[in-house]
Amino acid sequence: MEEISKSLFEKLKESCDSCKADSISLSGGLDSTILAYYLKEKKPKAISIIARDFTSTDLTFCQLASKELELPLTIVNVDTAEILESIKGTISILKNFNDIEIRNNVVMYLAIKWVKDHGLQSIVTGDGADELFAGYSFLIKKDENEIEKEIQRISSIMHFPTQKIGKFFGVQVESPFLDKKIIEYAKSIPIKLKVNTKNDKKYGKWILRKIFESKIPVQIAWRNKSPMQDGAGTQGLSGLFENIISDEVFSEKKKTIKKESNIRIRSKESLHYFEIYKNMYGLSDNAKKMENSCPYCHFDTVNSKFCRMCGAFPI
Repeated sequence: MEEISKSLFEKLKESCDSCKADSISLSGGLDSTILAYYLKEKKPKAISIIARDFTSTDLTFCQLASKELELPLTIVNVDTAEILESIKGTISILKNFNDIEIRNNVVMYLAIKWVKDHGLQSIVTGDGADELFAGYSFLIKKDENEIEKEIQRISSIMHFPTQKIGKFFGVQVESPFLDKKIIEYAKSIPIKLKVNTKNDKKYGKWILRKIFESKIPVQIAWRNKSPMQDGAGTQGLSGLFENIISDEVFSEKKKTIKKESNIRIRSKESLHYFEIYKNMYGLSDNAKKMENSCPYCHFDTVNSKFCRMCGAFPI
């Protein structure tokens, strides 16, 4: 383990040293804090998006990371109206009505827009660490063989909407975990070093946690996985749409969409995003079922258990 840890640390350092970004998306999670550790001498501007009207989990941790690493931090508090407007922009870029992807990536839309609006040129993100080092919570419940297969599957189809959002705004997105050398080296690391225990509790990204537990705040090193929607608070959108769309309206629109488009809408939140998507892009001949198509929207699932178009999971 010592040799692997040293090699991984050096490869990550090399990847981060090549970054030219003048900003970093700092959630106070493990991945972004590791990158901030490497970049602290360059003093990039750290940005954290926090929903003003919903509960978020990132606020304390991003402040802790900023203080420990002496990075200038801007906490961008966004109200619901700004989030809803940014959702339109997110859908226009991603070209889907995937509620999970939109809830998460509206956070990056807001961060990258802030970078653009403040005259910065590039941003560092922690994309890739979860896919390469078994960071997703559902993985730690599986045995080693299953985890290995899942990581191979996930890494073969992984995609990061952050890149599309950055391109739209003309902001360069740098993701050190996605350096080819890191991707290749991660494949050689045994599963028992990616998923292991601390104090009888199982953790993904275990080797990253062990390497950095003495270099970053220990509360962050062993922080539970927190998706962007939880960290920034945009998971509150689900409850918002439950309240503002009546059951009667939802039921009627759901029936109409199924009849006209052969698409099954799963939630009130999905309905809101679908209507924005339809107004922007219309609907192609998706009703024609294809092999590997999603049972809800009939778009191609690209050999995935998760539909990128509508967000259905598992399929």
